[in-house]
Amino acid sequence: MASGGSAKSASEGSSSILSGSLQQRKKLVSVCDACKGKMQLVADLLLLSSETRPVTSGEGFAVAETFEQCRDTVIARTKELSILTHDIQSQLNMGRFMEVGDRLLEMGDLVVSLTEFSAHAAYLAAVEMPGSQASLPGLVDRYKVTRCRHEVEQSCAMLRVTALADLTPQLLLEVSQNISKNLKTLTDASIQASEKSKDRFAKEQFKLSVKCMSTSATALLACVKEVKTSPSELTRNRCVLFSGPLVQSVNALVGFATEPQFLGRAATISPEGKAVQTAILGGAMSVVSACVHLTQGLRDVSQLPENSTKMTDYRERLRNSACAVSDGCNLLSQALRERSSPRTLPPVNSHSVN
Repeated sequence: MASGGSAKSASEGSSSILSGSLQQRKKLVSVCDACKGKMQLVADLLLLSSETRPVTSGEGFAVAETFEQCRDTVIARTKELSILTHDIQSQLNMGRFMEVGDRLLEMGDLVVSLTEFSAHAAYLAAVEMPGSQASLPGLVDRYKVTRCRHEVEQSCAMLRVTALADLTPQLLLEVSQNISKNLKTLTDASIQASEKSKDRFAKEQFKLSVKCMSTSATALLACVKEVKTSPSELTRNRCVLFSGPLVQSVNALVGFATEPQFLGRAATISPEGKAVQTAILGGAMSVVSACVHLTQGLRDVSQLPENSTKMTDYRERLRNSACAVSDGCNLLSQALRERSSPRTLPPVNSHSVN
């Protein structure tokens, strides 16, 4: 009997470990999707945009005052990124999926910061060239409000696709805080635009858009609170239902706010300025593209059984992606130091991060 009980206990323990591992893998897939989406969005807005504008922080100030500040910050970020990519591979080799997810979140934030400073450096270097003209700010910062929309969409998507058992109090708290933080940024930007606008319709429409968004948010956050205190499929489904109107109202506000008349004027860049800008943006794109491929590789590995015949090939792809990150960092650092391209840049189409 004792032997039977011991065998049962061991079996339950093994099952518990396996279940934990599966949960960690599922969480890692979710983190990979979020990081990949964020890096791609920022690259699309700052590196692949046809318009040249400065990059501002959440407070509305430029991320740096001088090209040299941008350059030094980016080079420091590339060194941090190289360390992180090696750490991610080490954690993955030890089967620590939670730690891989944590490092990947750090990497995503690091890549966003690196992209922002690179894009601002490219702007500063380009407008310094003879024949170039600096941009003129508008009522709305397109980059800021578009980032907010993406964050709200991601949070609402998480509520829609996450199973009830995985909607932990901590996750629900993080989702609520992220939605609230980004809606406040959108609200502040809209109120400011309304106050500065000279157009009667625009003044009122910004206010009405905020009111519509706030009402939808109040209804959704009440549902999130309810599923936290009384978890059930019914309360979870309410979150799904009320997330739709919030996403729609945020899309409407951002769509209106980013109409051309509210965005000011982009910089006019001379051919010499364009060459410098392209060199820096191309270097940054190499880094982002490699990090996106690394993230996709992590997602693929996390969905494979350890004994899969494909595992060796997938891990090799990961190593190649990590090497590409290192190469991209070197390319970007050199472009910033020399304000020119260290090598012939590939065509724009090959910069796609999809």
